[in-house]
Amino acid sequence: MKNSSNKHIAVIGAGIVGINCALTLRTLGFQVTLLDKEGIGAGCSQRNAGHFATEQVFPLAESSLLWQLPKLLLDPLGPMALSPTYFPKALPWFLRFMANMPTNTRNKNSDAIKALNENAIEYYKPLLKEANAEHLLTTDGSLLVFEDTPYKEVEKHWQHYHNAGVSVELLDREKTISLEPNLSDKVNYSLFFTDVGHTASPAQICDVLAKLAFTKGVTYKKLSVTNITTNDNDVTIHSDDKSLTYDQLVIATGAWSKEVLAKLGYKLPLEVERGYSLDLPENSNNIPSLSRPVASAERKFIMTPMQHGLRLSGTVEFAGLKQKPNYKRADLLFKHAEKLIDDISPFDPNTADEDQRWLGFRPSLPDSLPVIGETPRHKNIFCALGHQHLGLTQGAITGSLIGQLISGEKTDIDLTPYSLARFN
Repeated sequence: MKNSSNKHIAVIGAGIVGINCALTLRTLGFQVTLLDKEGIGAGCSQRNAGHFATEQVFPLAESSLLWQLPKLLLDPLGPMALSPTYFPKALPWFLRFMANMPTNTRNKNSDAIKALNENAIEYYKPLLKEANAEHLLTTDGSLLVFEDTPYKEVEKHWQHYHNAGVSVELLDREKTISLEPNLSDKVNYSLFFTDVGHTASPAQICDVLAKLAFTKGVTYKKLSVTNITTNDNDVTIHSDDKSLTYDQLVIATGAWSKEVLAKLGYKLPLEVERGYSLDLPENSNNIPSLSRPVASAERKFIMTPMQHGLRLSGTVEFAGLKQKPNYKRADLLFKHAEKLIDDISPFDPNTADEDQRWLGFRPSLPDSLPVIGETPRHKNIFCALGHQHLGLTQGAITGSLIGQLISGEKTDIDLTPYSLARFN
C-alpha cells in the first residue's frame, strides 16, 4: 500500500487475535503500536485448551438446548451453568441466542464459521516458520470419544460433521485405543478429526508471535483505555494519565469489547462464557497421557497434552466478568478425566497449587460469529473481536483479513457476515 509506513495504527488487545493483527499490519509496512492493560497473552489466550478446533463449525445456538435451561439454573457444577443472580442480566443475550436457532439462520451462521475455519491452520504455518517455532503446532488431529452413546447416535454425529465437509473418521474401541493407548475401556467409539491441530503451549504461541512482531518494529504500551475519541483524520486513545493519537485503530479486546465499543456509541450483544482449566503434571511414568486433544461427548470437556503434562479444559459458566471464580468447576474436570485415562497424575483439591486452576473469559456473541471489519460509522476504526471458543483457531486468519482490509486489498473471504452492522 502506498505510504503505508506513514500511517500509525494502534491495536488494542494483546491476546492471540490482537498479536496477529499487529504482526500482519507491521509486515505490510504500517507503523503499529500494541496496547493492553495487562500484558501479552494475559487473558483467555494464555491458558486455553490449545486446540486449533477447525472441526467446530456448528453455532452453539441449537433448539435442543431449550429444554436444558431449568437444569442450567439448578446445577452450578453442570457442563453449562447459569448463575441465578446473573440470569436477569444475561436474559437479553439468551433471547438473541434463541433467535439464531431456526434452521436457515443456523445454517447461514455455520457457513460463516466454516469460511474462517477451513484454512485457519494454514495461516499460522508461515508465521510460526518465520518465528522458528513450527514445533509449537502439531497436526495429529483430535478425538471426540463416546462412552455410553449408542452406535446409531454416534453414527449420526459422524454424518453431521461429514455432511458439513469436516474431515472425520468413525472409529471403534480398538482403533481408538490404537491412537491413544492410555484411554480407559469405558470408551467405545470416537470421531477422529484428522485435520485438526493443537499446541503444547498457547502462551508460548502468543510470546513467539509477539516477539516476531517486536523484531519487525511493533511497539508495545501497557495502559488501560478510559475513552476513545475520533474525527475524520485520526483516533485518540485516552488513559488515566495520557492521550495517544493514531491514524487508525483496531479493537481486539475480547471479553471486554462491549464496554470499549460503547465508548464509540456501538451496541454489542456480547456475553462472557467463563471457562475453567486444570493443569496436571506428567503421570508416574513421565510419559504423555495423550498425544492429541481428546474431548468427551458426554462429559463436555477436553484434555490436551501440554509441555507441563496435561490440561483439562471446558464447561461454560454464565456469571459475568466480576463474580469470583468457582474453582469447584475446575476440580470437577479431574473427576471426569480419571474416568477416561488409565494412568493419570493424582490431584487433591485440598493441597493443589493455586496455579493449577485457571479461569478465562470467552467473548461470545449470540450467532457464534466474531466481529471482523470496519465499524459502520468510523472509517478509521476496525474490529477483530468476539471469537468465542475459536480465538486461537481463528487468530492468524483474522489478522490476515484485517491487514487486507486496511491495506485496501481484496479479502480472502467475504467479511459481510462478520460486520458490526448486524447489531447496529
